[in-house]
Amino acid sequence: MKALALVLALFLVAIQAQLWVGRGSIPYVAHLREEVAEARAENDKARTRNAQLQAELRDLREGLEMVEEKARFELGMIKADEVFVPVAASPATSASTARR
Repeated sequence: MKALALVLALFLVAIQAQLWVGRGSIPYVAHLREEVAEARAENDKARTRNAQLQAELRDLREGLEMVEEKARFELGMIKADEVFVPVAASPATSASTARR
């Protein structure tokens, strides 16, 4: 009877050890849940960025408005029938912006 009680006690200790230490333990599972939450957050950010890129790609494929806008603002291009008139800042304007 004592041997049976000792064996059962050892099994209980082994089960408790697996529960608290090692792979499959409570702290290990908590750590994995944190990693999953972080991965989901990163995936959400990537999905948002992908949606933005897909919208921009759709705009580029469907029309020239996006191309024209980028050419005007990023490259300084103008149309053939347009006249470019550079506007210089007045001394009062540049002095007030220098103070800011």
